[in-house]
Amino acid sequence: MTETRRAVFVISVAAELAGMHPQTLRIYERKGLLEPARTPGGTRRYSQDDIERLQLIQELTSQGLNLEGVRRVLALQEENRILKRKVDRLRDKLDDLEEEMERRVDEVHRSYRHDIVLRSQLRSVIGEDR
Repeated sequence: MTETRRAVFVISVAAELAGMHPQTLRIYERKGLLEPARTPGGTRRYSQDDIERLQLIQELTSQGLNLEGVRRVLALQEENRILKRKVDRLRDKLDDLEEEMERRVDEVHRSYRHDIVLRSQLRSVIGEDR
Protein backbone atom coordinates (compact mmCIF):
# COMPACT_ATOMS: atom_id res chain seq x y z
CA MET A 1 0.00 0.00 0.00
CA THR A 2 1.41 3.40 -0.94
CA GLU A 3 2.02 5.91 1.81
CA THR A 4 -0.70 8.26 0.54
CA ARG A 5 -3.30 5.47 0.72
CA ARG A 6 -2.51 4.43 4.30
CA ALA A 7 -5.48 5.41 6.45
CA VAL A 8 -4.03 6.95 9.58
CA PHE A 9 -6.05 10.09 10.37
CA VAL A 10 -9.09 10.10 12.67
CA ILE A 11 -12.04 12.17 11.52
CA SER A 12 -11.20 15.26 13.58
CA VAL A 13 -7.64 15.42 12.20
CA ALA A 14 -8.80 14.71 8.64
CA ALA A 15 -11.42 17.46 8.91
CA GLU A 16 -8.86 19.92 10.21
CA LEU A 17 -6.37 19.03 7.46
CA ALA A 18 -9.08 19.42 4.82
CA GLY A 19 -10.34 22.65 6.36
CA MET A 20 -13.88 21.48 7.07
CA HIS A 21 -16.14 20.35 9.88
CA PRO A 22 -16.14 16.62 10.79
CA GLN A 23 -19.88 16.50 10.11
CA THR A 24 -19.16 17.51 6.50
CA LEU A 25 -16.96 14.43 6.12
CA ARG A 26 -19.82 12.25 7.39
CA ILE A 27 -22.21 13.90 4.91
CA TYR A 28 -19.79 13.32 2.03
CA GLU A 29 -19.49 9.70 3.08
CA ARG A 30 -23.28 9.28 3.18
CA LYS A 31 -23.52 10.88 -0.27
CA GLY A 32 -20.95 8.40 -1.61
CA LEU A 33 -18.26 10.98 -2.32
CA LEU A 34 -15.80 9.49 0.11
CA GLU A 35 -15.20 6.04 1.56
CA PRO A 36 -12.82 6.12 4.50
CA ALA A 37 -11.24 2.97 5.83
CA ARG A 38 -12.61 1.53 9.06
CA THR A 39 -10.86 0.00 12.03
CA PRO A 40 -12.13 -3.36 13.29
CA GLY A 41 -14.13 -1.35 15.82
CA GLY A 42 -15.75 0.74 13.07
CA THR A 43 -13.82 4.00 13.58
CA ARG A 44 -13.24 5.97 10.41
CA ARG A 45 -9.63 6.38 9.28
CA TYR A 46 -8.62 8.75 6.51
CA SER A 47 -5.58 8.67 4.24
CA GLN A 48 -3.66 11.47 2.58
CA ASP A 49 -5.49 10.54 -0.64
CA ASP A 50 -8.79 11.04 1.22
CA ILE A 51 -7.64 14.47 2.41
CA GLU A 52 -6.75 15.45 -1.16
CA ARG A 53 -10.15 14.20 -2.35
CA LEU A 54 -11.84 16.31 0.35
CA GLN A 55 -9.87 19.35 -0.78
CA LEU A 56 -10.93 18.71 -4.38
CA ILE A 57 -14.58 18.39 -3.30
CA GLN A 58 -14.25 21.66 -1.41
CA GLU A 59 -12.69 23.37 -4.43
CA LEU A 60 -15.42 22.11 -6.77
CA THR A 61 -18.25 23.12 -4.46
CA SER A 62 -16.68 26.56 -3.93
CA GLN A 63 -16.75 26.95 -7.74
CA GLY A 64 -20.49 26.38 -7.69
CA LEU A 65 -20.90 22.66 -8.32
CA ASN A 66 -23.50 20.86 -6.25
CA LEU A 67 -22.70 17.47 -4.74
CA GLU A 68 -24.20 15.60 -7.69
CA GLY A 69 -21.92 17.56 -10.02
CA VAL A 70 -18.98 16.75 -7.77
CA ARG A 71 -19.94 13.06 -7.84
CA ARG A 72 -19.93 13.14 -11.65
CA VAL A 73 -16.56 14.90 -11.80
CA LEU A 74 -15.07 12.33 -9.40
CA ALA A 75 -16.58 9.47 -11.41
CA LEU A 76 -15.13 10.89 -14.63
CA GLN A 77 -11.72 11.25 -13.00
CA GLU A 78 -11.85 7.63 -11.86
CA GLU A 79 -12.94 6.50 -15.31
CA ASN A 80 -10.06 8.49 -16.78
CA ARG A 81 -7.58 6.80 -14.41
CA ILE A 82 -8.93 3.36 -15.38
CA LEU A 83 -8.75 4.17 -19.09
CA LYS A 84 -5.21 5.51 -18.70
CA ARG A 85 -4.12 2.26 -17.05
CA LYS A 86 -5.74 0.28 -19.88
CA VAL A 87 -4.07 2.42 -22.53
CA ASP A 88 -0.72 2.01 -20.76
CA ARG A 89 -1.17 -1.79 -20.73
CA LEU A 90 -2.13 -1.76 -24.42
CA ARG A 91 0.95 0.34 -25.25
CA ASP A 92 3.13 -2.14 -23.37
CA LYS A 93 1.50 -5.02 -25.25
CA LEU A 94 1.98 -3.22 -28.56
CA ASP A 95 5.66 -2.64 -27.73
CA ASP A 96 6.04 -6.36 -26.95
CA LEU A 97 4.31 -7.33 -30.19
CA GLU A 98 6.50 -4.96 -32.22
CA GLU A 99 9.62 -6.46 -30.64
CA GLU A 100 8.35 -9.98 -31.40
CA MET A 101 7.56 -9.01 -34.98
CA GLU A 102 11.04 -7.53 -35.47
CA ARG A 103 12.61 -10.66 -34.02
CA ARG A 104 10.62 -12.89 -36.36
CA VAL A 105 11.38 -10.74 -39.40
CA ASP A 106 15.08 -10.92 -38.50
CA GLU A 107 14.81 -14.72 -38.24
CA VAL A 108 13.19 -14.92 -41.68
CA HIS A 109 15.87 -12.66 -43.17
CA ARG A 110 18.62 -14.79 -41.62
CA SER A 111 17.01 -17.91 -43.06
CA TYR A 112 16.91 -16.29 -46.53
CA ARG A 113 20.60 -15.36 -46.28
CA HIS A 114 21.36 -18.89 -45.14
CA ASP A 115 19.44 -20.34 -48.13
CA ILE A 116 21.28 -18.01 -50.52
CA VAL A 117 24.66 -19.06 -49.14
CA LEU A 118 23.72 -22.75 -49.31
CA ARG A 119 22.46 -22.45 -52.91
CA SER A 120 25.56 -20.53 -53.89
CA GLN A 121 27.77 -23.20 -52.34
CA LEU A 122 25.73 -25.95 -53.97
CA ARG A 123 26.12 -24.31 -57.38
CA SER A 124 29.89 -24.13 -56.83
CA VAL A 125 30.01 -27.79 -55.91
CA ILE A 126 27.97 -29.01 -58.87
CA GLY A 127 29.64 -26.59 -61.25
CA GLU A 128 26.75 -24.30 -62.12
CA ASP A 129 27.81 -20.75 -62.78
CA ARG A 130 25.45 -17.92 -62.53
